[in-house]
Amino acid sequence: MSFFISSEQIGDVAVLRCAGRVVGPETPSRLKDALNCLSQPRIVVLDLVAVQMIDARGLGMLVFLHNWACANGIQLKLVNPSTLVRKVLSVTGLTSVLHISSVDDAIEMFCNSHGVIEHAEGAAA
Repeated sequence: MSFFISSEQIGDVAVLRCAGRVVGPETPSRLKDALNCLSQPRIVVLDLVAVQMIDARGLGMLVFLHNWACANGIQLKLVNPSTLVRKVLSVTGLTSVLHISSVDDAIEMFCNSHGVIEHAEGAAA
């Protein structure tokens, strides 16, 4: 299975859903392309539930994303990593660097962002 990514943005919260194998040289560039399509996110949620495998390049991509997010004042949240991905993150010590959230945390972020949008639209009317 190849690497697939889809994105959705509501307000300033963006979700990038990754699936398949985060391996090979094309994976980081595809993720960077997805990031470039976002419109000034405050929070980027990286959904890893459907990721079946991750290699050193994939780990490097996560570290790159973490550094990019910090440099741009963006919160990066990894959500629901598969068992294998969680194990690899733990063994490499990246769980102490990267913020891993639950699905409930991600839903709360979306709800809070959506509420802010509705409030702003109501105030403008």
